[in-house]
Amino acid sequence: MAIKEFIYFNKKGIIVFTLIILVLITGIIIYYLNKPNTKEKTNDEELEIDLVKEEPVVEEKQILECYCDIKGKVKKEGVYKLDCNSRVIDAINVAGGLTKDADTSVLNLSKKITDSMVIKVYSKTEVKNYIKTLEIDNKKQELCINDQVNNNACIETSTITTKNGLVNINTASLNELMSLEGIGESKAKAIIEYREHTPFKSIDDIKKVSGIGETLYAKIKENITV
Repeated sequence: MAIKEFIYFNKKGIIVFTLIILVLITGIIIYYLNKPNTKEKTNDEELEIDLVKEEPVVEEKQILECYCDIKGKVKKEGVYKLDCNSRVIDAINVAGGLTKDADTSVLNLSKKITDSMVIKVYSKTEVKNYIKTLEIDNKKQELCINDQVNNNACIETSTITTKNGLVNINTASLNELMSLEGIGESKAKAIIEYREHTPFKSIDDIKKVSGIGETLYAKIKENITV
């Protein structure tokens, strides 16, 4: 009897409560029906990632080409295009190889080429006439330095100075000239450019080079020779 009386006197409240419950259940059902399938989406994304991973990676092989000016005792002088991984000997072979009177003793045939490189092969007579002293290695290098062509294929030596330890302004390299007090890169290049046209006959002649006056000459005259 107590339950029936409770329902009778609370009929409206029970109806309202029941409606609220139904609304909540309906809302939950609708939410789950319209909820996107996260698992399915995740699987799709994983599939896309796997496909990307499976695609072969094609690496672009960059081929660098260098131009070399090949002169002297080769069969076909000229400017040639080579792979930049090539060596001096490869460049000579591209130019048809050596002539019979070629002498490569002053060249480093294994040296790696660079773009705009000049390679000059000297004759046996040129080398023989120049190498007349016991300082063979230094004389070979001096031939390269004194030649009017900037021969990049020459064997590199550490220093070219006289037996007295003085810097020879006619044969010294850029770095050797820059070792003199007050001589920077620009002045050293100016000295080299001047001597290519007019070799120095005396150390006083260095004052004829632009930028070298009496003050600078006084600093270096005890350390230079011709």
